[in-house]
Amino acid sequence: MQRLVARAPAKVNLTLRILRRRPDGFHDLASVVAFAGAADIVTLDPLRPLGLSVAGPSAASAGPDADNLILKAARAFLKQVPDGRTGHFELVKRLPVAAGLGGGSSDAAAALRLLAELNDIPRDDPRLYEAAQEVGADVPVCLAPEARIMEGIGERLSPPLGLPLVSVVLVNCRVPVPTADVFRALNLRAGEELAGLPHAAPPAEREALLGHLALHVNDLEPPAERVAPEITEVKALLAKQPGVRLVRMSGSGATVFAITDNCRGAATVARRVAAARPDWWVRPTVLR
Repeated sequence: MQRLVARAPAKVNLTLRILRRRPDGFHDLASVVAFAGAADIVTLDPLRPLGLSVAGPSAASAGPDADNLILKAARAFLKQVPDGRTGHFELVKRLPVAAGLGGGSSDAAAALRLLAELNDIPRDDPRLYEAAQEVGADVPVCLAPEARIMEGIGERLSPPLGLPLVSVVLVNCRVPVPTADVFRALNLRAGEELAGLPHAAPPAEREALLGHLALHVNDLEPPAERVAPEITEVKALLAKQPGVRLVRMSGSGATVFAITDNCRGAATVARRVAAARPDWWVRPTVLR
């Protein structure tokens, strides 16, 4: 049987409200999530035993293969489908690691989609969702990578939002930012709520969407900038580029996105930023 291939697109938090810290230590959130054209690539060879090999420009930062979420996803899948077929996964790691783009979660979700294809399981089979939840909070939203609202700790998902295509530049200063460090810097006590605007569904029209995003922020941005001040430098450089409409950090950082009016504008901004900081990871892309 031929090898199966799936893209694992970057997850971008257009908004991210942290509502409260729960007594169990987790945080309830509400986030508008979209997915980028920039992606890792996951391949499954069903003729080889279960395993993983990692290559690509970010492979060295991906950590030990045995700890990779792809293998955790495969094991979670086998709990749900004990007689399921697996194989050897190959990951081409293009996205930066610990970057607020959900790269590991998206890789795991791509692996689950490939296992579903291999075993003739529909993608809406609840066993896939159960396996995704076991792997990590961001994995369920990555199973079907379309713009949605994600709530709770990531387990509650809206139907697809049907947002317009948004041209962006993704910029990462190559400083890993562990999510746990950012939540520690947020410093909410158990049961404490974080003040802010109530979360609301975004409008589908482009200009109205930009206005909505300007009001609904990423609550993890200030603590992430305390953990990694380099994020502030990225934001400042993007904000002064011509044609940039909005600048925001994704997830818990350190990746920052800048929205432009069109793909040409995104490409121009990307060239300028890459020339100014050739050591950074810079990608013009679209969100959907």
